Amino acid sequence: MAELTKVKEKAEEKAAKLADPIAASIDPATQQMIARAQQLGIDTVFDRAEQMKPCAIGLQGICCKNCAMGPCRLPLPKGGIQGEDTRKGLCGATANTIAARNFIRMIAGGAAAHSDHGRGVAEVFLAAARKETDAYKIKDTAKLVAVAKVMGIATTVEVDGATQDRNLDEIAVEVGELALNEWGKASGELLYLKRAPQPLYDKWTKAGVKPRNIDREIVEIMHRTHMGVDQDYKNLIKQGTRASLADGWGGSMLATDLQDIMFGTPYPLQSEANLGIMKQDHVNIIVHGHEPILSEMIVAVSQSKEMVDYAKTKGAKGIQLGGICCTANEIFQRHGVPQAGTFLQQELAIITGACDAMIVDVQCIFQNLANVAKCFHTKLITTHPIARMEQDNVLHIEFDEHHALEDAKRIVKIAIDNFQNRGSEVMIPQYKATAIGGFGVESIEYHLGGTFRGTYYTLNDNIINGRIRGIAGVVGCNNARTRHNEAHIAVVKELIKNDVIVLTTGCNGIACAMEGLLSPESAAVFCGPGLKEVCETVGIPPVLHLGSCVDNSRILLAATEVVKAGGLGKDICDLPAAGSAPEWMSEKAISIGQYFVASGVYTVFGLHLPTAGAPVFHDYLSNELEKQFGGKWDLEADPIKHAQLMIAHIDKKRKELGIDKARDRVLMDMADRQKLEA
Repeated sequence: MAELTKVKEKAEEKAAKLADPIAASIDPATQQMIARAQQLGIDTVFDRAEQMKPCAIGLQGICCKNCAMGPCRLPLPKGGIQGEDTRKGLCGATANTIAARNFIRMIAGGAAAHSDHGRGVAEVFLAAARKETDAYKIKDTAKLVAVAKVMGIATTVEVDGATQDRNLDEIAVEVGELALNEWGKASGELLYLKRAPQPLYDKWTKAGVKPRNIDREIVEIMHRTHMGVDQDYKNLIKQGTRASLADGWGGSMLATDLQDIMFGTPYPLQSEANLGIMKQDHVNIIVHGHEPILSEMIVAVSQSKEMVDYAKTKGAKGIQLGGICCTANEIFQRHGVPQAGTFLQQELAIITGACDAMIVDVQCIFQNLANVAKCFHTKLITTHPIARMEQDNVLHIEFDEHHALEDAKRIVKIAIDNFQNRGSEVMIPQYKATAIGGFGVESIEYHLGGTFRGTYYTLNDNIINGRIRGIAGVVGCNNARTRHNEAHIAVVKELIKNDVIVLTTGCNGIACAMEGLLSPESAAVFCGPGLKEVCETVGIPPVLHLGSCVDNSRILLAATEVVKAGGLGKDICDLPAAGSAPEWMSEKAISIGQYFVASGVYTVFGLHLPTAGAPVFHDYLSNELEKQFGGKWDLEADPIKHAQLMIAHIDKKRKELGIDKARDRVLMDMADRQKLEA
C-alpha cells in the first residue's frame, strides 16, 4: 500500500482537474468508484478525459501522417467549403483522399482485430478436431454438421448403396482445415458470402467487393493507403467495404460458429451484472478482453472442487469469477458467469480493493491497469503473446492451448494465494441487476416455436401485424467523451418504448444488463403495448443479448432468417430494421458499421465520424453507398434524436412493404392454419 500513499501525495501536489462522478456516468456503482479513486488519488479514464482534449483536426479525419513529410493537417475553413475545395497535403492529397485513407485504415485495424481472434479460434478448433489437446472438445455436434453443410462438406457417405452419417471426427477436421484456409487461400471467395440473401450477394458481385480471403483484404488496405498509391476516395472505400465484409461475413462469423461448436451454442440463462457481483469473502477473479479460448478454461478450473477447496484453505468461502468487456459476454452467454462491467469500468474493478487477480488477453485493455494495480494487492496477468505491458508489476503467463488446463490452474492458484494479501480498504458497490442472456439465431427460433415448429415467421408475423414495429441492432463500446452508458440506455429505452425489439452485443449488452433491461419483467415497465404483449407471451426480454462484438454476425444471420421466413421483402435492406452504435470508440466499431452498411442496414453512430472534415467523402458514405447496397451511414449524438432517426427509417420501410397500416386481428381455425403451412 506504500504505492497508494505515494499516489495520494502526488495527487495532492498536482491538484489536476477531476471528473464529476455524476456527470461522468449514469451508473451509481461507477459514480461511487470514481469518487473513491479520487479520494485515494488514483487517476482513471474519466479524469484523463477531463484533462486531455481531443485534436479537432484529427476528429474530422483530415490529418495525414502516412509519410515523414507530414503530418499534413487540412482544417476546414471557418465558414465551411465555399466553392472548390483547394486544401492539399504536401503530396497533393485532398481532404477526401486523406479522410478516406484514414477511414479504411480504421476498418483494417478493426477487421484485423476480429479476424485474428477468429484465426486463433480456428487454430484451436483444428487442434481439438485432430485430438492434439485434451482441454477442448466438440460440444455441439448438431452445429458442427450444420456448419459443415454451409461450407459444402459432405456429412453423409454411401456404403453398400445405403446413406450413412459420416464420422464426426472426420467432419470436424475438414471443417477446421477449410475454416483456417479462409484467411489465406490463393483463389476464390469467402465461403460464407453465400449465406447472405441472393439479392445482397448479387449486389456485392456487381460492386466488385466480394472478399477473396481475409488477410489479403486487410493487407491491400495498408498498401492502398501507403503514400502515393490509391488517391480516389470511391476506390478506397470500395476496398474498405471488401475488408469489412471479410470481417462480418468472414473472420467474425467463423469465430462465432467455431466457438459455438467447441464451447456450446448459447441458450438463455440467468445471471447478474455490475461491480456488485464481486464478493468480500470470495476470491475475486476478473477476466477481461475478447478471446474465450483462455476464459473457457478459467471458468472450468475456477468451478472445480479442487480449486474451490484450495480457496477455502486460504480463508475464502469460494471463488467469484466475473467478466469485463467481450470476454464477459462470452462466458455470460454460455455459463451464466456474472458481468462485472463495461469497457470504462475496468480500472474501477481493481479500485474496489477486492480484485485478487485480473487476467487479460487482447483488445480494449488499458495500460493504466498496471498503475492502478500497483496501488492494491491485485495481480495483473497478461496471457497473449501479442499483448504485453511494459510495467514491471505485470505477470506474463503465456497461454498455450496444448497445456490449457495446466495454465489455467496456475493462473487461478495465483489469484487464490493472493486472497490473503488483500488490504483493509475494500469497497464493493452494492449495485447489480438480474440479466438473461444467451440468445442467438438458434435459440430465438426455438423461443418462437419450440423444437419442432421453430420458425422466424412468428417474428415476421408480429412485425407485419404491427405488434413489433421493427428490429434494431444496438451495439458497441463505451467512450469517455460521453457520459458513461447514458446514450446506450437512452437509445434502447426509446426504441423499446416505440415497440422496436432490440438485439444487442458488446458493451451495449452489458450496459443494458446493468440497467435491468435484459430481464423479461422490464417489458412491462419500458415497452410499448405491442412489444410488451409479445415479450410477455413468449417470455423474453425486450432486449436480446446475442454475445460479444464478434457475435454481431449473429445479427446478420438473424436478419437473413427473417428474410427467408418471408413477408418482409427479399433482402436485408427491405426489412424494417436499423443499426446503432451510440458510444462507439474502437476501430472495430468502424469495421462493424461498414459491413452492416454494406449488408443493407441503415446505421447510426453517436458522437462523430472521423469524416466531417471531408464533406464530399462524408456525403458519399451517407448517401451514395445506399444506392449500391441499400444501407447507409448516419450520425446523431443526441440519443433520443438518434433513436428517432432509426424509428423513422423503420417506419419508411414498413410503408414500402405496405404494412404501415394496422391490421385487424383474425381468429384462425385449424383449416386456416393448414392453408398457411401449405
